Amino acid sequence: MSFLAALVNGVAADSLPLADRALHYGDGVFETMHAVGGRIPLLARHLARLELGCARLGIAPQDPRVLLRELTGLAESTDAGVVKLIVSRGTGGRGYRPGEGESTRIALAYARDAHSPDKFRDGVTVGWCALRLARSDALAGIKHLNRIEQVLASAEREQAGWYEGLLCDQAGRVVSAISANVFVRFGATLATPDVSRAGVAGVARGWLLDEPPAGLDVAIRDMLPREIHEADEVFLTSALRGVVPVVALGERRWAVGAAARAARERFEAIGIGAEPAP
Repeated sequence: MSFLAALVNGVAADSLPLADRALHYGDGVFETMHAVGGRIPLLARHLARLELGCARLGIAPQDPRVLLRELTGLAESTDAGVVKLIVSRGTGGRGYRPGEGESTRIALAYARDAHSPDKFRDGVTVGWCALRLARSDALAGIKHLNRIEQVLASAEREQAGWYEGLLCDQAGRVVSAISANVFVRFGATLATPDVSRAGVAGVARGWLLDEPPAGLDVAIRDMLPREIHEADEVFLTSALRGVVPVVALGERRWAVGAAARAARERFEAIGIGAEPAP
């Protein structure tokens, strides 16, 4: 995998110390951000979730002014389509004991996706993953580095040939897609699953809950798989892709609905999901 740019604690680098706890234990948090026109939409929300994750894990926080300068610098100085920030607990000795060292920040810039976002306008096919997410009240909501569940689910999705896989927890409640959050419309209500026990509280999800399409109420609640099949429409949200309508799940079929179109327009207005300027 090649990067347009890579910084470790603000210095250009292509390696980490072998003792970094991110390598040994996935001991850290990360944010993956969309870059367009030299800026990062929803950056404040990304940094707020990163701060929450560090606080939840007891990781020494990074200076938000430094983070802002480095991230916006990467977005402005490269043709980046994606900027990723990792904050690890830093280096440490052998064993689980976290210690009290300084955290390490890794900022990466990736090239713009070669695929047009128009490919999502007509909707995608999803399926149910057999893998079940473990409940963890301590880790739910934040974007920690322990993503092996998503790695295994992605292998399942790839073998099945779906665009995305939908995930439930051990109790059979819907949580999310592998790398996106799920929204379903029932009449005039736009609902998304509760992620307080498992899953990630996406920044795009949070923004849409605060800024829903006109005429729709929003709700966060527990949801069972059968309810997804019974919904009037289904779509996915992520900070990289904006809104991705779902048109097929097993035997169930949907047309791209008005809520998905309206939500997509809202994301495009802030630069997510729209074609980049030439």
